[in-house]
Amino acid sequence: MITDAIAHGYDSAEVRFHWVLAALSARTYDDLSTEEVQRLHYISGLVRSFVEDEWKEALRVTFGLLAVLSTADGETGPVLKQLQDLPLRQHNAILRHLDLMLTGGLKDGLWAETRERARAERFGNDRGQRVWAYFAPVPIGARAVPPHPSTAAAAKAALPVRTVLFVVSSVLLWALALVADPAKAIVELLVALSAMLTAARFGDRWWGREPRLDLTAGTSVPHTHGPSSDVDGFTKRVRHSFDHYFSVRTPHEFTPDAWLAHTAQVRSSLAAEIADLYRESRVSVDRITWLIRYLAEDARNRHTNGTLFEDDRQDRPPVRTKALTVVALAVLGVTALAAFGTAISGTASPRSLWAFLAVLGAAWSGHAAASLWLEVRREEHRLTRETKKYREQLTARQDAHQRWQSLLDATRPSEWQMETWLTCDKTSFVDEALRHHRLTWRDLITHTILVSPAPSYKRGRVRRGPWRYSHYVFRLFLFTQDGIREMSSEFNFSDATRKKEQRSNYRFDALSSVQVAENADGGYELELVLTNGPARKIRVKDADAHQLAPDENSQEISEINLSAAGSTHTFRLLEGVAADGKGWLERHSPNNLTPFQIAG
Repeated sequence: MITDAIAHGYDSAEVRFHWVLAALSARTYDDLSTEEVQRLHYISGLVRSFVEDEWKEALRVTFGLLAVLSTADGETGPVLKQLQDLPLRQHNAILRHLDLMLTGGLKDGLWAETRERARAERFGNDRGQRVWAYFAPVPIGARAVPPHPSTAAAAKAALPVRTVLFVVSSVLLWALALVADPAKAIVELLVALSAMLTAARFGDRWWGREPRLDLTAGTSVPHTHGPSSDVDGFTKRVRHSFDHYFSVRTPHEFTPDAWLAHTAQVRSSLAAEIADLYRESRVSVDRITWLIRYLAEDARNRHTNGTLFEDDRQDRPPVRTKALTVVALAVLGVTALAAFGTAISGTASPRSLWAFLAVLGAAWSGHAAASLWLEVRREEHRLTRETKKYREQLTARQDAHQRWQSLLDATRPSEWQMETWLTCDKTSFVDEALRHHRLTWRDLITHTILVSPAPSYKRGRVRRGPWRYSHYVFRLFLFTQDGIREMSSEFNFSDATRKKEQRSNYRFDALSSVQVAENADGGYELELVLTNGPARKIRVKDADAHQLAPDENSQEISEINLSAAGSTHTFRLLEGVAADGKGWLERHSPNNLTPFQIAG
């Protein structure tokens, strides 16, 4: 990327300085390609052409260090003094990225400073309280159960026919009553109309409103889009997560077990809802943990407010509504019978037959029309109620999602901070290995450290960046005149604690073969075979191509991961030693570097 910027005219001492660091970072001189070596020599000749500033001086010091390395028994004092005089930014960058380049007496002169800086920065920037946020999965957006579409289309279509039949039958009945006794029929009509309006008004409040689900009655909410009986692995994990967060977020007056028992049906209903809402490919429970945690807190808060089980009660009609509805229907029925009696009083048989048919038609069509009308009203009320609930729930969950996302954004460490902590852990590990074996940098021919994920890890990365892990395995190889000292240990990245430390020592000729195998899934394995022991397989990286962004290249990211893990350098060293023994190291020692001539 820097080379591309230079090719497009973005060039300065600062740009060249960063290119040199990028070329040398986590590598030795022998890891460089011929083209990169030529480019380094070319840049060393450009130093004098840049404007005098801190970046030009940093570039000059960098090539001064390389010049000292390429000269046997070179005088390190002047260049180390120049390094110390650099501004802190450039000084620290050189020490960090040229770590593998600096060996022997030169590294001895810088090691104490490197070690102390690692101690100071290792737990800086509140590491223990922030690392978790880097590995936290991206929370999936808020969802809520949308209202079901209305199912009253058939009722709406049949309602006009029943209504017309009821009106015709009623008009016929009262017309016959008016002919027989006008005064009495008018009174009965007014009473009937009043009773019918009263029954419609209060009946709508009673039968026209479907009561909400009674969670205390042992009823369970079915899945909204899938079979309610399916209990797959995802649903089990959702239920387990609900159980966990309900048990740790309990009201003061409840023990965890008592609270779980008290809210068993609430949890079951919520778990079924969430499992159905997020039942899709590649959605892990970790991505909806924020929502489950919010719902557990909301249940606790609603219990404290006395509203946990109010949803099923708030729409229940009062006794007065039920009583008025029953009374109005009774009055309507009695009045209809009275009108029938009026219509047939003192009349001949044909009028009685028409009155009987009118009463029968009005009763049947009235009951049918009322049932259809109540079904339509019930659906309208349900749709209104569910729409309101959906909007309220979605808004509340969106607010909870935003709060969680804001917390992650504020807590998540930057890539620079993650790399700083990892570098400090490596430095501390190398320092302990040197002290354990009572070695100095002068005693080393070279060294390499291989970083790989430990079992039971979480991982995270930024776009076009390497994978980082919550648990690492550090494996250090110290190449001395007498042989290879190997030391490995597992690291918990959150608090830098270690466990399962192992040490091995073997001669160069004991390393009989080294094999690097690329698995079908994209992972790599390093196999070390010793003459006096079984073969050891070291997992280098995991397959991750399926989790890349659409604009990322899997091969490029694989190379980035291998480089970040120190794999490229480690593979080359071990393969060279396995093939040619100690002689390979001596032929590739820093003393064999091509001297850098620095102009300016």
